[in-house]
Amino acid sequence: MTAVLSDVNAMVAGQGGDGSLTVITLLGNVLARRGFHLYSTRNVASRIKGGPAAALLRGSSEPRSGMGDDVDIFVAFDDEAIETVGSRVAPGGFVVYDSSAGPLPSGFLPEETTVIEIPFGRFAVRDLRRELFKNSLAFGVISRILSFADAEAAAVLEERFAARPELVARNLQALREGFAFADEHGFAENAGPIRLTDTPSEDRILISGNHAAAFGFLVAGVRFFAGYPITPATEVLEFMTRHIGTYGGAAIQAEDELAAVNMALGASLTGVRSLVATSGPGISLMQEGIGHAGAAELPLVVIDAQRSGPSTGMPTKSEQSDIGMLVHGGNGDFPRIVLAPGDPSQAFDLAVAATNLAQWIQGPVYLMLDQALSQDSVTVPLFDVTGVEIDAGLRLTQRQLDTLDEYRRYAITEDGLSPLAVPGMPGGMSLVTGNEHDEWGRVSTDPGNRAAMMDKRARKIDAVKDDLPKGLRFGDETGPVGILGVGMESGVMREAVERLAVDGISLAGLQPRTIWPVLDETLAFIASRERVYVVEHNHEGQLAQILASIGEANGSVRSILKYDGVPFTPGELIDRIVLEEST
Repeated sequence: MTAVLSDVNAMVAGQGGDGSLTVITLLGNVLARRGFHLYSTRNVASRIKGGPAAALLRGSSEPRSGMGDDVDIFVAFDDEAIETVGSRVAPGGFVVYDSSAGPLPSGFLPEETTVIEIPFGRFAVRDLRRELFKNSLAFGVISRILSFADAEAAAVLEERFAARPELVARNLQALREGFAFADEHGFAENAGPIRLTDTPSEDRILISGNHAAAFGFLVAGVRFFAGYPITPATEVLEFMTRHIGTYGGAAIQAEDELAAVNMALGASLTGVRSLVATSGPGISLMQEGIGHAGAAELPLVVIDAQRSGPSTGMPTKSEQSDIGMLVHGGNGDFPRIVLAPGDPSQAFDLAVAATNLAQWIQGPVYLMLDQALSQDSVTVPLFDVTGVEIDAGLRLTQRQLDTLDEYRRYAITEDGLSPLAVPGMPGGMSLVTGNEHDEWGRVSTDPGNRAAMMDKRARKIDAVKDDLPKGLRFGDETGPVGILGVGMESGVMREAVERLAVDGISLAGLQPRTIWPVLDETLAFIASRERVYVVEHNHEGQLAQILASIGEANGSVRSILKYDGVPFTPGELIDRIVLEEST
């Protein structure tokens, strides 16, 4: 009997270097051609090389920003894969196991699982002289399980290896051997045990949050980038290094994070839109430089791709434990903005917003990502670059500067925003320092001046508050119970709320996109609910603490926490919500 699926989850696991991602890439290409929305992620060890590794893919007729509860098709290249992640296979799922080293370990899979044992590695070495061709063999088998046409599978394989024509023929041979193995197990072409629903095809791109954000910054006019390689932010450095020169910009790999942030400050001082990208350990090192941007009132955008901490922590695992550091980190008080996208489309949009806002407040703006959002790939609509506006804030032209009786770089104004002249403009000379200073930039410890300057800088946030990105609502607007989260929680919250609604449990959802300052809409959402569950990946409930400290929460904020480095699945989150509601 053939099962018809509109949502399919696949996983390929083995050791680092097995090429698990190749199988997932080929499968994703077929699903994309059929109009499916894709979500792709990896599970790799936090080490330089080797160790267990898995690639996962979800294809669905509806857009999803996370994996499903169970895996429908699992390709396991060794017994360790079966032992460590075999429990994720769905009841009635299919396991394709490479039995080159021995039979399938028992006791790790659901009883209803259909297992196909084939010595892929051994046959690949025997017939094709290279074990890595086992990937194409495996792809041939799962193509038959999913009722793909053989020609369709061959077409995506040829496309995948088009840049390496010397590999095409042998990969096609491996694919055909996979078809033959499938025949032996009763899986005929176009007649497998799973068939996918028809889905309308639309123009989409498969992109990660890192790449979407980096592209957004380029479109928004960022022309200087400095960074140091650090997981999971390194892709931003690689993207900028590859592309920013085309637009007349420069990207520098600094010797460390301290150098990177200070290079960016120097570029910003000259009027260039500047960006740095790092993760939690790098943010810790950059704190003094970011505080300097706040004191000297220099525009700066900082990407924080969060990972599991503290210290080195788990570099390849996701967490949201830098929230407190972004909101309150640094010595002394200075204005900053923290934005948090929930998918690559939002990462692009908020990258543009962050760049413009940094110009307006003449200070630091954070774009807060997390490992899952940074490195996982999602299909999203094409970005609309024609609608992007580049806003210079209060940057003075030479004509405007010439009309002033005198130029005061840090002029005390009603809204706290001071007109800015780039150094070198005639009549625009000023002093720039991280020390407290007066309106001309001269160092001052006068108590009255100090209070006036602190108040001036603080007013800048109120001046731009109405222009900060608003949150996104979902679920039942009138529901007495709310759910709130950011980043990697965004997609899983939406899916959990959808499924709970089917069971008669209505929740009102909010995904804030501005974390700091806390917007009135967020406070109003909390105040209008009997209780609000704040979903986040850290041990202390950092976001919940910040929300509860602002306004009158009256104990309505409750945390749902996870801190094992693994994202929630919709089912896990549903179970946690139901448990909370029952107590």
